[in-house]
Amino acid sequence: MTAAPLPNATILGYPRIGRRRELKRAVESFWAGRITETELTETASQLRAATRARLVELGLPAAGGAVPESFSFYDQVLDATLALGAIPERFDASGSDLDTYFTLARGNAEHQPLEMTKWFDTNYHYSVPEIDERTPFAANPAQLVTQVAEAAAQGIESRPVLVGPVTYLLLAKAADGAPAGFDPIDRLDEVTAVYAELLEALAAAGATWVQLDEPALVSDSLRTSRDETLALVERAYGVLGSAAAGTARPRILLTAPYGDASRALVRLGALPVEAVQTDLVRGTLPAAALADGSLAQAFAGTQLVAGVIDGRNIWRTDLRAAFATLRALAEAGIDVAVGTSNSLQHVPHDVADEQQLDALLKSWLAFADQKVEQVALLARGLSEGAAAIEAELAEVDRVLADRDEAPGVHVPAIRDRATAAGEADRNRAAEADRRSAQRGLNIPQLATTTIGSFPQTGEIRKARSAFVKGEIDEAAYEGFLREEIERVIRLQEEIGLDVLVHGEAERNDMVQYFAELLDGFAVTEHGWVQSYGSRATRPSILWGDVSRPAPMTVRWSAFAQSLTDRPVKGMLTGPVTILAWSFVRDDQPLGETASQVALALRDEIADLVDAGITIVQVDEPALRELLPLDRERQAEYLDWSVGSFRLATGGAAPEVQIHTHLCYSEFGEIIDAVDGLDADVTSIEAARSRMDVVAPLGDHGYSRGIGPGVYDIHSPRVPGVDEQTELIRIAAARIPGEQLWVNPDCGLKTRGYDETVASLTNLVLAAKAVRAGA
Repeated sequence: MTAAPLPNATILGYPRIGRRRELKRAVESFWAGRITETELTETASQLRAATRARLVELGLPAAGGAVPESFSFYDQVLDATLALGAIPERFDASGSDLDTYFTLARGNAEHQPLEMTKWFDTNYHYSVPEIDERTPFAANPAQLVTQVAEAAAQGIESRPVLVGPVTYLLLAKAADGAPAGFDPIDRLDEVTAVYAELLEALAAAGATWVQLDEPALVSDSLRTSRDETLALVERAYGVLGSAAAGTARPRILLTAPYGDASRALVRLGALPVEAVQTDLVRGTLPAAALADGSLAQAFAGTQLVAGVIDGRNIWRTDLRAAFATLRALAEAGIDVAVGTSNSLQHVPHDVADEQQLDALLKSWLAFADQKVEQVALLARGLSEGAAAIEAELAEVDRVLADRDEAPGVHVPAIRDRATAAGEADRNRAAEADRRSAQRGLNIPQLATTTIGSFPQTGEIRKARSAFVKGEIDEAAYEGFLREEIERVIRLQEEIGLDVLVHGEAERNDMVQYFAELLDGFAVTEHGWVQSYGSRATRPSILWGDVSRPAPMTVRWSAFAQSLTDRPVKGMLTGPVTILAWSFVRDDQPLGETASQVALALRDEIADLVDAGITIVQVDEPALRELLPLDRERQAEYLDWSVGSFRLATGGAAPEVQIHTHLCYSEFGEIIDAVDGLDADVTSIEAARSRMDVVAPLGDHGYSRGIGPGVYDIHSPRVPGVDEQTELIRIAAARIPGEQLWVNPDCGLKTRGYDETVASLTNLVLAAKAVRAGA
């Protein structure tokens, strides 16, 4: 047994945006100058206090470090950058910590923000640290210490949370100008020393436990192999754990969330830390080591936090199976605590808030609060015995059986159609034949376009709300949308874009819109989940077999095309992204579900083409996101994900130009899959990385249309003509002009019209300059 162990119930983190997105509103009010920094920090303090109190109310002990301090104003990796004092040289750090923090995140007129990319295989985006051989490191524990003091004032002994040193450096990029061959991980020893200073400051502030997250341990998609990552972790934690717990440092909970750490678990148990967490939803236990006693031997004196409650999806856990896993560990002589597979930041707050969901469906679900209760229940079973929780386990058994037998979960006609789809349904005409057929579209070289959405103004949201509430009728709402679509078409014509979009004013979200029109889905009222910074989405719930009862987008695209002689793209969200940005049923392989969604989209494309639409964009921004962290599972994923896109688009005639859009990815890892999509034109995020993606595309010999983004829409900055011209030229140096398109990084939904018009005007001028050879 460990000295003063963690209580046997804990979680790795909790949603931080607020039950009604209070943090989003406060942060955006601060950015707009409507509230002061003091008012923002007071709101944040109140949200943290409410979270701690709620977690204790749900069953986590107030004492012993069970309650995590996982709050962030914007991003947990950015929090680590601030705590380490690792501010890139190109930024002005003379303001307050919070001013510097938000400048790193969002940029300003003088500074481009830090690049963003996806956090492992989730839809969460983190701010990529920029490190070189000169980057200063200096402990800045102020925010962490403040949270410890706040908790103590509530009578709660909380646990600060920080991204661990190895993961931090492996997620970082070498800053521009770093020496050739430099890797941020080269500075691990220096960074580890700063972490030791942070731990010392936390111990002085009264923290008894600290959580250091090392998800790099479960990934095959980083610069180091898993064995190399494990050796780096052993090196860093050999230093961090060497000081006496409770004096120079708090006790350490080292976590390995988001995947399978089974191959490393015995060595992790031998580290000089007090507790290790492992994900037992996406990972397993090392069976041989559990059977022969070597796992228990490694964990002698070290607590194992078993992540048996899924922190990534919203279905009720099979608690009987989870409890069996916990008992097996306990019977092997391991000091086990119940935990989540990862932070609960990826799920909504509370299913009890959902008053409009079908009661049967609602009974199948567990949001963050219900997951905390599940953790507490299983911990009670460990403490008091199985009989103490048998009634609750039996109730879950009943609910799971009801779900399997419910109408709509299994629809034979839908399954038969998906099963019947073959390779011929996934193949279009040859690329050369399509290129020839599409010359009739008369699209110029370096064609300019946007990714799809235009700003969702207050007027649009107000009209949508009024329609939902019954304050205006359908005719009035559709009239408003037609006026908005015409305004967007005329604006694009005025700016001079070559290929237009209708702006998507009718869509609340690029996935939810389709979920509301497809059978097999449900949507929530308050199921918000942070995507990045102050941005949140409401993932839909894909609970049953999927089909399309009626056309979903045709009338809006056809109306837009009727207003102009320039081509207007039909806009669809692809099957992989619909799955990635929904909470998807967990009772069948993802590939089967993706095929059902793909067939619904295939029908939609056919109807768009019949209505006169000659360019259809099927967005797959999440293609890289779902790539498994385990290399051995990647080929299977790429097979079904690429196959589902091709099933959706495979019925399009040669003269129909199929576009797709990808964002925030390390494309070098999946370039073969991007090629395999067989889209006629692919647009990709590239502005923040200054065209990093162009080299892999050029090296690969990519032969179809490609539009690397030149306008970063995730920042309020307006990129000038010269800036965008330079990016186009960087791309043109590796990609033939007849293949190159010019577009923003992503859709414009979250931007304002003034910055959008200015940026797109500059984009068109930049394309003209490059065409003219200026």
